Amino acid sequence: MPKVSVCIPTFNRVNLLPFAIESVLQQTYQDFELIVCDDGSQDETAKLMSQYTDSRIKYIRHQQNIGKSNNMRSGFDAATGEYFIKFDDDDRLTSDFLSRTTAILDKNPNIDFVGTDHWVIDINNIRDDTKTQENSRRWGRANLPEGVVDNLQEVVFVNQSFQIGATLFRRSTLQELGFMQPNWQNCEDNDLFVRLALAGKKGYYLPELLMEYRFHAQQQGIDRAIPYLSDKLRYLESYQFEFEKLEKIRQQRLTETQLLLGLRLIEKGETQKGRKLVLAGKSFSPAKAWTGLGLSLLPVRLRSLVFDLVRRVKG
Repeated sequence: MPKVSVCIPTFNRVNLLPFAIESVLQQTYQDFELIVCDDGSQDETAKLMSQYTDSRIKYIRHQQNIGKSNNMRSGFDAATGEYFIKFDDDDRLTSDFLSRTTAILDKNPNIDFVGTDHWVIDINNIRDDTKTQENSRRWGRANLPEGVVDNLQEVVFVNQSFQIGATLFRRSTLQELGFMQPNWQNCEDNDLFVRLALAGKKGYYLPELLMEYRFHAQQQGIDRAIPYLSDKLRYLESYQFEFEKLEKIRQQRLTETQLLLGLRLIEKGETQKGRKLVLAGKSFSPAKAWTGLGLSLLPVRLRSLVFDLVRRVKG
């Protein structure tokens, strides 16, 4: 059996998927299997995968789209390695990722996962030093020391320092927790790390840039925002913290998400559900809540125009 299972979930990214695959094949550590799970791509992904002859590559193709987390789970279920990593089809591992992270798990049987820092790259695979440093600071990695993380709940929930595509796990640990939640499209990675922390698992941080995360210039339109906020709400409602500080932050994020989702639903025309959520999240911003409730009285066909006008006025 291979030591490491590497999983790349993919969907309609035939132009970027080869870079992700090659980053695995070019690892200095070669005891791995590579599982590409295809969530019903309608492009030339199947044709691309037919061209690979490396016996370590497994290709799982779903004829229909089964959803993001379900696709990830199919790749995890097919894994046989002692260690496991999942990273996205538009990202890449640096050549030393597996060698550096497996060494830590090999030497420390009490550690459940190892996370690293990562580069930021653009659509042309060019590393951006400035954005990389900004990203590391933003997510609390710039000042996170190497070693076992003592305050893991705070690090993974408040700072969200660990990036799942830059983290190698013991597969047995993920099996114990059930890996990703089924039928989720968003926040499945945040949810997994919080469940790991609440279960008392041990995470190790390695402050090296060993993965490449691709930034995309994508608009967060209403059709993408509503599913994202719905999953974020489900994620924030699924647990509680014993520590007062963390629980207070969870409650703040929960009310903010209720408010934002409610406003989006009102804008789209789902008035009753939207009003209920806005009232539930009113404490986060009473001004926004009352504005949204007022706009919910307008005819649906006018709401988008007025919401856009309000956004421009408020900057």
